[in-house]
Amino acid sequence: MDPTQKAAVFLMSIGEESASEVLKHMGPKEVQRIGIAMTTVKDLTKEMVNAVIGEFMTTVNKQTSLGVGVDDYVRNILHSALGEDKAAGVIDRILLGGNSQGLESLKWMQPKSVAELISNEHPQIIAIILSYLESDMAAEIVTEFPEKVRSDLLLRIATLESVQPAAMKELNETLEKQLKGGSNIQSSSIGGVKAAADILNFIETSAEAAIMEKVKEVDEDLGQEIQDLMFVFENLMGVDDRAMQTILREVSTDSLLLAMKAADDELKEKIYANMSKRAAEMLRDDLEAKGPVKLSEVETAQKEILSIARRLADEGQISLGGSADEELV
Repeated sequence: MDPTQKAAVFLMSIGEESASEVLKHMGPKEVQRIGIAMTTVKDLTKEMVNAVIGEFMTTVNKQTSLGVGVDDYVRNILHSALGEDKAAGVIDRILLGGNSQGLESLKWMQPKSVAELISNEHPQIIAIILSYLESDMAAEIVTEFPEKVRSDLLLRIATLESVQPAAMKELNETLEKQLKGGSNIQSSSIGGVKAAADILNFIETSAEAAIMEKVKEVDEDLGQEIQDLMFVFENLMGVDDRAMQTILREVSTDSLLLAMKAADDELKEKIYANMSKRAAEMLRDDLEAKGPVKLSEVETAQKEILSIARRLADEGQISLGGSADEELV
């Protein structure tokens, strides 16, 4: 079982009330991932459940109480050191959004609903909202807008370096009216070329190409800079063997099979080399036997694998290498 499935098994074993209390402390993406895992883990033996609980207990026994209540501790020391006004913006960035309940609530909504909610706002306000959200969700929201609007939004995101207090005040007031939630959002550094590239990574390939063409028509250099930071399936050639093995452990066989239909021979060999001999042989046979598939299905599978790779990189489990990752020293 992968870590998400283990978490699902553990939560299912502790009872509904306790599990619901744990889920309250998770973000929307984590809740969705674990919820899906709960529906897929079946035919569990008593030994499997005991193994998961045993692993959890071993991990807990290695922990200390240091870190408990750290959010309140950080707030208190920063207020004391910087004063309330200066500390507020820093705290919001450190504690993943801090008091931005209005923006946080968008993460729990359907992308189509968010697009409808913000569609009549100024494009710069929309760009700020998209920059704040997770890249995959922002990508889904972008595709809900007319094609002529998408490239403008990506350009605004790419050139967004910091948000002025006046813009944040406008955003705050808008969200208060439409979501009926109060917040005290401070000036923050969000957006930028990397944010635009991350969002494009999650957009369907044909739409991505159309957006990039429009962006380059407006600003060739900026368009190239965004493109250089995008992480595409072929970039997996740049990850080391340990990282590739970590990625493959979380990828389903069906997705891998589809993704490899359009992969070049060099990347295929790298994937085979990081699997067991038996698994590699079975995958080769399945790939040879599989008939033609739609290009859109292949692209969807590749983006799913890239999403897993980026998540693992964000969690610090792997380094992606190449232009889409930080330089190693």
